[in-house]
Amino acid sequence: MAVPLPNSSAWFVYLVRCQDGTLYCGIAKDLARRLAEHNSADKGAKYTRGRRPVQLVYAEEVDSRAKATQREGRIKRMTREQKMGLIRLRAEG
Repeated sequence: MAVPLPNSSAWFVYLVRCQDGTLYCGIAKDLARRLAEHNSADKGAKYTRGRRPVQLVYAEEVDSRAKATQREGRIKRMTREQKMGLIRLRAEG
């Protein structure tokens, strides 16, 4: 999946697939930078550090940090199958 280009006010909610097949959900203002951090030696989320490399599989743009945080919470409460459905929908559309 290509990294969407941000506009100045956009926030992104994203899912990455880790090397072990698990999914990690997060938010970022600069998605390309955040993905690079996830795959770097000294940065990224604690969860992804031992599961590198990660690959972007889903991204959704929202217009505020508050909305990104709310959406992240909803996605984190989804089952794995529901998350895979999001990924499939994005790939098809």
